Amino acid sequence: MRADGYTIILHKNGALASRQIRVPAWLARTLLISAMVVVVVVAAIVAAYGPILTAAAKEPFLQRRVAQLTRENQRVDELAVALNDAEARYARLRGMLGARMPAASRDTSQYAAGEERLYIAPPMLARAPARSADSAEGEGPSVPHRWPLSVPSFRTRGMVSGSPNEELHPGIDLAVPEGSDVRASGGGKVEAAGNDSSYGLFVLLRHPAGYETMYGHLSRVLVSRGDDVKAGQVIALSGNTGRSTAPHLHFEIRHNGRSVDPSTMVREGGT
Repeated sequence: MRADGYTIILHKNGALASRQIRVPAWLARTLLISAMVVVVVVAAIVAAYGPILTAAAKEPFLQRRVAQLTRENQRVDELAVALNDAEARYARLRGMLGARMPAASRDTSQYAAGEERLYIAPPMLARAPARSADSAEGEGPSVPHRWPLSVPSFRTRGMVSGSPNEELHPGIDLAVPEGSDVRASGGGKVEAAGNDSSYGLFVLLRHPAGYETMYGHLSRVLVSRGDDVKAGQVIALSGNTGRSTAPHLHFEIRHNGRSVDPSTMVREGGT
């Protein structure tokens, strides 16, 4: 009686004879178990070293990404330098607009030769000086119709009516040198004059037909609450008080409590 096993027949194409190989059952089982063990070991190796191989495959991409981030970081540094330069230029511009030279008799011993000291007078309230012939061009109350400045100005910001991405701005900002004359846009009465955390020194005028005008960021207030003013009268001097980053005049026109775009009622140079 033959022992259990397996016969493997090998036949070459074109040959007449075949070759038989007998494999005992115990050897076949041993080979099968060995193959299964090899498969399990290979699977374990793949599971253990797969993440390492994946990370190694990503290395070229990561190197390119690092190089890209390095270039972007250099660009950020360049932009930071440009921003610092712009801020320095802006500071010099503020000095040009708001600088006031002190009296020639001041003590300059503490400054280097040729160095100038910039001085800006502190804000204060003052009564209006005597009115000259050109201090008031109109008689009696009138709706706003006159440009509030008698010197050239540069409009830096317009009205913003509740934009979701920008703070509400109910008037216009006009950049002018500090100390420029601020004139009443129309004849009326001083509703309020004083200091505010946002407007700084301000004057609020009440005009006929429900109109009001607001003048903010002043350096001098030349009228008091209750005063009657005429269109074109100098009521204040421009400045840089309150929530302000540079000398300018904040000018508002209101009608029945609602802001009106000043450009629809007044124009620069208009009287």
